[in-house]
Amino acid sequence: MRTFSPILASRALWQLRVKKRPIVMSHGINARCNMHCDFCEYWKEEKDEMETGDILRLLDEAKKFGIKYYNAWTVEPLLREDLPRIMAYARSLGFITSMITNGKLLKQRAHELDDVDYLSVSVDGIDSYKDIRGMDFDDLLAGIEAVKDGRRNPILINCVISGQNLEDVEPLVHLARDLGVWISFEPLDESGGIDPGVWEIIGIRDNVKYENVLDRVIRLKKEGYPIINSLTYLTMVRDRNMDFRCHASDLILNVTSDGWIENCRLKTEHLGHIRDGLVNVWESSREQRSKITKECEGCLFFGYAEGSMLYDFKPEVMAHYEWI
Repeated sequence: MRTFSPILASRALWQLRVKKRPIVMSHGINARCNMHCDFCEYWKEEKDEMETGDILRLLDEAKKFGIKYYNAWTVEPLLREDLPRIMAYARSLGFITSMITNGKLLKQRAHELDDVDYLSVSVDGIDSYKDIRGMDFDDLLAGIEAVKDGRRNPILINCVISGQNLEDVEPLVHLARDLGVWISFEPLDESGGIDPGVWEIIGIRDNVKYENVLDRVIRLKKEGYPIINSLTYLTMVRDRNMDFRCHASDLILNVTSDGWIENCRLKTEHLGHIRDGLVNVWESSREQRSKITKECEGCLFFGYAEGSMLYDFKPEVMAHYEWI
């Protein structure tokens, strides 16, 4: 794994605290998906996708802007044939690269991911996986096996906890240990754009069972299992208590597949377009971003919550947040 770099940390702090700019660019690199999960809104949105050259120019500008990490996500990055070229170019500029995938094409494209430093695979269950994602779990597992060996950093499997996979949460932790990968958890967010009937199927309705499952995850974390969430975060997830100040828009520059810059994945209000220049959009949207954050009811998305607590130098989170 990458070791802690005081130089990188000092540069990140300079970017965040002095220049007051984000260190991560989270890029919705495409608008297509090969899974049409009922609980997801992203694949339903009709958006254009940037050409390869436009993305490379965006990366050049992001480098000048001070971005340190490039994250490729939504809807399914592996559907882009030019993904290896984009990730290689990002690494050549000095970015630490990451990618989030549903894993359906992992086995097929495992040999093309050498320039992805941190690879995250969505794994929402074992026995429940096919019901949730519509894909055989053994096919997903074959993809993870194909891509994990020889990587610089362990793979992360991320599980969204729902009412449909509570029985699978602890077995997933044991599977992660057996595979030699990390695992993270976050709770299902019941967004308003989805048919309420879907939430009746997959939503968390048995609160006692849910809390017992999270108590077990916390114990497994304390016992040394490869769970990257902090104990602080896991406790908030168990209690569904958003006890942190959100800094998502301070940390992360969110860019959609068609070039719009948005506040975060939950509040998708446009701040500006990349054609207007990253510096211009960032400076002109300060009041807008502040207003969105103040009016937001909050969320427990893993990266936002953990990242925000890191931003505020929460000791236990800093000690346990190994992924970046």
